[in-house]
Amino acid sequence: MPGSLDELKRIVGPNHFVTDPDVLAARSVDHTGRYRGRASALVRPGSAEELAEVLRVCRDAGAHVTVQGGRTSLVAGTVPEHDDVLLSTERLHTIGDVDTVERRVEVGAGATLAAVQRAASEAGLVFGVDLAARDTATVGGMASTNAGGLRTVRYGNMGEQVVGLQVALPDGSLLRRHSQVRSDNTGYDLPALFVGAEGTLGVITALELRLHPSPSHRVTAICGFADLDALVDAGRMFRDVDGIAALELIDGRAAALTGEHRGVGSPVEGDWLLLVELAADHDQTDRLAGLLDDVQMCGEPAVGIDVAAQQRLWQVREALAEVLGVYGPPLKFDVSLPLSSIDRFAREAVDLVGKHAPDALPVLFGHIGEGNLHL
Repeated sequence: MPGSLDELKRIVGPNHFVTDPDVLAARSVDHTGRYRGRASALVRPGSAEELAEVLRVCRDAGAHVTVQGGRTSLVAGTVPEHDDVLLSTERLHTIGDVDTVERRVEVGAGATLAAVQRAASEAGLVFGVDLAARDTATVGGMASTNAGGLRTVRYGNMGEQVVGLQVALPDGSLLRRHSQVRSDNTGYDLPALFVGAEGTLGVITALELRLHPSPSHRVTAICGFADLDALVDAGRMFRDVDGIAALELIDGRAAALTGEHRGVGSPVEGDWLLLVELAADHDQTDRLAGLLDDVQMCGEPAVGIDVAAQQRLWQVREALAEVLGVYGPPLKFDVSLPLSSIDRFAREAVDLVGKHAPDALPVLFGHIGEGNLHL
């Protein structure tokens, strides 16, 4: 491998080839601090061609490769295992001009979600996926894991936003699939193969992303519930409503933590909270009020009509992932459930955690519109 490391250094240049033990140690731990690995080198290619050549050299040397983007994974997705070569996409961060006619934009895999959102917003459009880690998460990693996020109930997962891509294969070749038409039935649907493959088939180097019209009006509310079944019933009703933009379950225990440690407490009472947002080209406030009249909640909801009020409500949800580390490294599971099973799952999960880890605090939150939750 030493000779191969010299070759990697030649490919990316000495300024982008790192073997410093302190740097490698910092890059070999996951976001939660719970998982640690070991790496032999960090390489930061500045082009798709350099990245592809790095893969070829590593393949020929039999070296393991761990790809790193924003390193926001909470499940050790970017932690090396076998003295791996860390392959960073951070320099592949270009964002092309937004095509406002076809509503799409071509971006590098290392572009952050926030940067893509800004480019879309400046063109009067919106990108369909949103995450609390938007300032750090990269779109390449999001595509590789087929990320969902806070707007999935309206726009779908990352895979539904990808209309084209470029991928570096292990043999050092580059595969590009872009089409000028929305419905392209010529050949295999390559984006569908690589999105969600988590780097096992190749490394995504660039993406062509679908953008959407930006709704001119939003209204947001948080409702409190005494029991989870009532919240699930409300979620089932809201997910089929025209204009639904977000539908998020928040465990009241987690909301109490955000209030205690982040100063972002729940504005309503309840063991379970539901954040709901409607968005359209006309004011949805009265419509949301009418829908909430049929919801069996505790007391009155907290409603945000202006942007500042909406941001305060969203802070309750977005602070959850960070605050859960207060009591130690979080052990996190992503689960997908039919809505009819959520209440039973929550009860049985609490019982199991109490039995096997009595000092742990089980909390449940996530995207109830599609039954994709975090425990």
